[in-house]
Amino acid sequence: MTNRIGMAVERDNRLGAYLKDRRARLDPAALGFPAARRRTSGLRREEVAQRANISPTWYTWLEQGRGGAPSAEVLNRIAGALMLTDVEREHVFLLGLGRPPEVRYKASEGVSPRLQRVLDAMAFSPAMIRTATWDIVAWNRAAAAVLTDYGALPPDQRNVLRLMFGDARVRAAQHDWESVARFVVSTFRADAVRAGAVSEVSQLVDELCLTSPEFKRFWLENDVVAHGEGVKHLRHPVLGPLAMEYSAFAVDGRPDLSMVVYNPATDADAELVRSLMKGAAGA
Repeated sequence: MTNRIGMAVERDNRLGAYLKDRRARLDPAALGFPAARRRTSGLRREEVAQRANISPTWYTWLEQGRGGAPSAEVLNRIAGALMLTDVEREHVFLLGLGRPPEVRYKASEGVSPRLQRVLDAMAFSPAMIRTATWDIVAWNRAAAAVLTDYGALPPDQRNVLRLMFGDARVRAAQHDWESVARFVVSTFRADAVRAGAVSEVSQLVDELCLTSPEFKRFWLENDVVAHGEGVKHLRHPVLGPLAMEYSAFAVDGRPDLSMVVYNPATDADAELVRSLMKGAAGA
């Protein structure tokens, strides 16, 4: 019991110190408060409380490490009042509640040139960046040659589910389309919830339920699985049977994006991909 109390006090003290530090970095004049006659830099405690619409006494207690565990709503208000970044907001939640905040989905704004260069550096490994709604927003030459030429598609058709359930060429390329399609739906469901994008995918889900009885059947099964890693077996129109190991990665600082990288599963598969890419480069 004594240890738990001590840990709680230490947690409260760390949160209070962090809030105080962030408060000191704000410019009162820029936020509409008088800047004159201040003993210290930054906002006053009562000004932060005013911006967060909470009691000044309660906020003071939080900074002094004697307010107890605040609610998620209070922490969100304080994060807004202190103009915290997403990373800083997460840090406050970890300090105050021992867990990250609920995910706030933000529509993707594409990828940075640096991230595109990461994709391009993998000359013989198909790689792509997808959003939480499974729109493909970036890819490399190997992905276009081995998987799908996304650049030849209208932007609204560069979606994994639309391709899986609506493109005959993508369907024909799957070694076992039904098991792959069911896996895609189950993984997509898990990703959408994890990213807080349930409402954002509802239109796509409704559309596919109308156009594809198979999608509707898989969706109503309510299964969820993690993407992680595995082996994808393809029927490539030029190379024939092809086995590719895949791994999915989170993009740090971009919860709206994930990277999927495919590597040839065997030396023979690697040689096939190399020959395809060399042929495409010489064409």
